[in-house]
Amino acid sequence: MRTLFLLFFCTLFGCSGSLNDPHPAGVSAQNVLFKALQERPKHLDPALSYSEPEAEFLYEIYEPPLHYHPLKRPLQLEPLTLVSMPKITHEGDRVVYEMTLKPGIYYQPHPAFAKDAQGAPRYQHLTASEVSAMKGLEDFKETGTRELVAEDYVYQIKRLAAPNLGKPSPILGFLAEHIEGLGDLGNRLAERFKKGEPIDLTQASLAGATVVNKYTWRVTLKDNYPQFIYWLTTSFFVPVPPEADAFYALPGMAEHNFKLDWQPVGTGPFYLAHNDPNQVMELRRNPNFHEAYFPYEGNPGDLEAGLLKNAGQRLPMLDGVMLVLEKENAPFWNKFLQGFYDLTPQIGRQREDSDSFDQAYRVSETGEIDLSPEMAERQVGLIDRTRMSNWYMAFNWVDPVVGGPQNKALRQAISIALDWDEFISIFLNGSGQTSQGPIPPGMFGYVAGEKGVNPVVSRWSAQRQRAEHRPLEDAKQLMVQAGYPNGRNARTGETLTLYFDSLYTGPEYAARFAWYRAQFAKLGIELVIRINDYNRFQDKVQKGSAQIFEWGWNADYPDPENFLFLLYGPNGRKEFGGENTANYKNPEVDRLFVQMKSMPNGPERQAVLDRMVGLIREDAPWAFAFHDKLYGLRMGWVDPIRPNPMTHDAFKYTHLDPAARLAYQAQWNRPLLWPLALVALLVLGLVLLVRRVWRGRQNQTAVEVPRV
Repeated sequence: MRTLFLLFFCTLFGCSGSLNDPHPAGVSAQNVLFKALQERPKHLDPALSYSEPEAEFLYEIYEPPLHYHPLKRPLQLEPLTLVSMPKITHEGDRVVYEMTLKPGIYYQPHPAFAKDAQGAPRYQHLTASEVSAMKGLEDFKETGTRELVAEDYVYQIKRLAAPNLGKPSPILGFLAEHIEGLGDLGNRLAERFKKGEPIDLTQASLAGATVVNKYTWRVTLKDNYPQFIYWLTTSFFVPVPPEADAFYALPGMAEHNFKLDWQPVGTGPFYLAHNDPNQVMELRRNPNFHEAYFPYEGNPGDLEAGLLKNAGQRLPMLDGVMLVLEKENAPFWNKFLQGFYDLTPQIGRQREDSDSFDQAYRVSETGEIDLSPEMAERQVGLIDRTRMSNWYMAFNWVDPVVGGPQNKALRQAISIALDWDEFISIFLNGSGQTSQGPIPPGMFGYVAGEKGVNPVVSRWSAQRQRAEHRPLEDAKQLMVQAGYPNGRNARTGETLTLYFDSLYTGPEYAARFAWYRAQFAKLGIELVIRINDYNRFQDKVQKGSAQIFEWGWNADYPDPENFLFLLYGPNGRKEFGGENTANYKNPEVDRLFVQMKSMPNGPERQAVLDRMVGLIREDAPWAFAFHDKLYGLRMGWVDPIRPNPMTHDAFKYTHLDPAARLAYQAQWNRPLLWPLALVALLVLGLVLLVRRVWRGRQNQTAVEVPRV
């Protein structure tokens, strides 16, 4: 009986660790970072991926030739896998970038590199039935690696033109205008694909990307395009080994989700060990990662701020990263405060996480952000995630109701009715700036003050020294001009109904959707909200079936072209698969874009940009919303961090103390044990009572019953 009670007590209270730890037993004691995954990535193939949820993985798994110094601001380009910066030469109108790799860089262990005794690929003869028995890459028992070579970078550039990746690369149309022969390669491959002929990119020739020797390759541009060097920091120009494509092309692989889009193969500090985006995605340290060290220098004051605490340490300093899907903010925030997550996502961008924002931050009258006393008590640190970004509401240019030049007045009216100052106050906690155009602050081409006002929706207030919305009456007059007086069709009398697609699915977004409907209702328009998950939303935008939707863009590189190409006609999403999600077309804007992109920064380029921005404002393919200011939190056991506003390789430079995490969890997760103890005592008392009664009956003296 005593043994039974002790077993019950041990089961009830546990033996070690926090009773409510949501992670696998013992992992909180390991050198592993925990972070919430708010949106599941859709593409992990570097030829296809071009969204924020995917970048967090790609830049930890793959390595482009160049990157930005992790600490220095303004941003400073430097070699990542190269021995030096690219050698750039001009040959008439052509520009040649010659790049040379550092030797001794190796890929992560992967079955694509496994060899048999004869040196041939170990798994090249797998049948579909054999593949079907594999549940994950770990079931391929043999792995291998090899050194990174120049051909791998050239091979990935060719992949941008490949028609057999499931969809076109979103950047193909744009880069084909610059890289010599890339468009022609795409056409040749497309013809072969239509005929059902096999595509072998190792045998395909591309004049604009050629191998010089084992470690050196060249990229040739058709024109002078100064911004190309920034593209060499992006995931479109990372190396992909041909062995990976050959491995994933085996029979039955795609049907069982064995593909580069799901299981990347790179040389970066981490590899994707477990991919279940509906629950957990796990990165682990790449055992083959080459020598790389935390920098010794940054900006003035970085040493005092603790940002150089790990100078000279071998990278990465983490053994792994676990990203757990959290669909709603409240459960995540409680787990963060309990010490079960090390970092927060971008708190403060959306007011839907208002409870956590109010608990974590204090906003001064000037809009400055600081931590609350509770966060200071918990030794939580602030992460400034300020970046070059632009959020907007897009009108689909191919939609017959809101798109095209003929519906300009309607779009302008809606743009005036949308009070983004109010939105920032309610949903962004005041930490944002109303947008006046497509170029964000801090980037060449942005114009501040009175000259930077969008006259379609705003007027400059000399008294308040700021832009203010035009009166609603102006919007109502535009509605009459558009053929919808008071929100009704002038011919039929029917109420104008518009459809708005959003990828925000949680119940906490109800207030935001109500605000959107109220803004349109000012004009008598009925707005129908259609909520989608991330993949469904992307599909609608891809097909051009979303009428109105919200979107945002974070700079890939610090040049206005990176925002204006979102409105360049040949980048239309529906027709060309590009990043012009609104499918906007204006021939004059397109002509000016081509002129502007090759110009050096200066007054002449600024004049072209001003003309472009003016035309875009007039057409109103976007209702320009805001430039956000983002903030994050780190627990005290995570060393100070300065996120890079252009890339997403922060895990590589992150250091934490697991022992301090366990101590925090013990302090802030002390269970209330007396109710459980009371239950245990009651159960014990009941057991003892039953035992006493049972023994009493066993000891009773037998009574003889007389016979009649």
